[in-house]
Amino acid sequence: MVNTVGSCGSKYWHTKWRSLKSGMRLTPLQRSFITGSMLGDGTMRMGKGAINANFKVDHCLKQKEYVMWKYEILKDFVPTEPKLSYRSTQKGARYKKSWWFRTIRHPILTDIYREFYKTDSYRCGKKIVPERIISLLDPLGIAVWVMDDSSYSKGKIDISTYSFTLREIELLKKVMQEKFSITMSYFNDRDIGYRMYCTTKETRKLSDLIYPYIIKTMRYKIGLS
Repeated sequence: MVNTVGSCGSKYWHTKWRSLKSGMRLTPLQRSFITGSMLGDGTMRMGKGAINANFKVDHCLKQKEYVMWKYEILKDFVPTEPKLSYRSTQKGARYKKSWWFRTIRHPILTDIYREFYKTDSYRCGKKIVPERIISLLDPLGIAVWVMDDSSYSKGKIDISTYSFTLREIELLKKVMQEKFSITMSYFNDRDIGYRMYCTTKETRKLSDLIYPYIIKTMRYKIGLS
């Protein structure tokens, strides 16, 4: 993989992306994908002094294929291919941590950032569930949410929603019921936060809904090898 950042081609790279930015638009697929990611593991940043936000994907080593799948969806907005991140032990030994990529900064992404991040003093910089999530969420978005943050056990899917308030979880529960006819419940997980879950019957309905979008290496998230 070639990393052009910091190379002799940097000036060309910046000029190229500046010229392309003005005409860039998110496709419906990309918008659905980002919506699901923002409910899951996706993160966005404005950065100190930045005018616009970017979007970042970061997953563990064994989920490299999942990261590459995400990259293929968003690569119009990504200047370099996914790369490894490294960490060091206390003794200074370097080891591989994860696969990641980051998009360019763009006004379109800033609009999404403002929807999914609270900027008041209480929850500054933390993700929220926007009120209009019912119009944003579709089966692809749910599939990404499940692949990012769910676990499967004994015929049931449950999803980590620790970062969301009870009111936001109630909103997600309402959307799943009213838009997709899937009943979800939630429980308080050791006072860490809330997890949403489906019964065995509702898990089957959820799996049928999102199966077309679940990549092969992530099918264990819906109970398939």
